[in-house]
Amino acid sequence: MADIHVEEFYKDVAIALVQLYGAFPRRVNLFVEDIAGPDEPDEFGLHSKRHMACFGALLWLEEEGLLRYVDTIRQEALDQAVLSHAAFVRLSAPAPVELNRRLNQDQAHAGDHLPPSVQEDLSTHIHLIRKALKTGHSGRISQVVQATFFADDKH
Repeated sequence: MADIHVEEFYKDVAIALVQLYGAFPRRVNLFVEDIAGPDEPDEFGLHSKRHMACFGALLWLEEEGLLRYVDTIRQEALDQAVLSHAAFVRLSAPAPVELNRRLNQDQAHAGDHLPPSVQEDLSTHIHLIRKALKTGHSGRISQVVQATFFADDKH
């Protein structure tokens, strides 16, 4: 089992990517509270570790070339964020067949009767990320995000 902060990182990344993909190509403000949940700064105005970890994950996505933004809004949001070309292409690409099979074991052959174009849409990385988020299972979310961005770049 991964450390909790790593699992939260994967979940934060997944939520941010889904939000940005859903708005693409529009630029949107990406709010930490929409990703990590509400946060009340302490008496000194400092955010919680959880809030700052999420904010750090968003900054990391930019540093790794997965998104762009114009500015930060304090430590609350990224102003005018948009997916990078590389992130958009990767999220839109079909995931490896073995990953699709592993994540869809409970629905084996359910998609066999769908038109090929629908089957193709359901096999993309972004669809698998959305599906993993719906389950709420941190291991599945971690697995899908890792497969999307941190696996070898053979496709």
